[in-house]
Amino acid sequence: MTTPPFDAPTDDDIATVSHQLGRPARNVIGIAARCVCGNPTVVSTSPRLADGTPFPTLYYLSHPAATAAISTLEANGVMTELAARLDEPAVAEAYAAAHAAYLADREGIDHVEEIAGISAGGMPVRVKCLHALAGHALAAGPGVNPIGDLALELAAWSPLVCECADYSLESTGS
Repeated sequence: MTTPPFDAPTDDDIATVSHQLGRPARNVIGIAARCVCGNPTVVSTSPRLADGTPFPTLYYLSHPAATAAISTLEANGVMTELAARLDEPAVAEAYAAAHAAYLADREGIDHVEEIAGISAGGMPVRVKCLHALAGHALAAGPGVNPIGDLALELAAWSPLVCECADYSLESTGS
């Protein structure tokens, strides 16, 4: 099996992600995308949690500013607009390819029969969770997940503009 490209998490990464999430980070096996300052933006989570539970969401958006920007899109009904884009053959084809890439990444870590063929975010035929799709887009890079790319564009959030000071361990005295 080939492991998808991500950094092994350091103890500092796990502390930062735990702070970002407001709870202890669980089953993090990698940092799949980082802010320009180096802080985690997307974590990779084991396809099977420590308690044995299958977990299909390989790429998990952790950065609070990114999460807030994507949550605003979802609250404003943008998922319906993005789902309509799947009627465009080129977008649907690229989204199906993103689904296949996601599955290949996860299979490169571990095969979990209970979630075989299931990716995240509604891929390949619907738009269900923009957080998962944006996380995949950030982890895989531009051009891999068209709906994730569009969500990031509409959210006007970029890992190239650091907003971490507002959410850092140092700024809260933790």
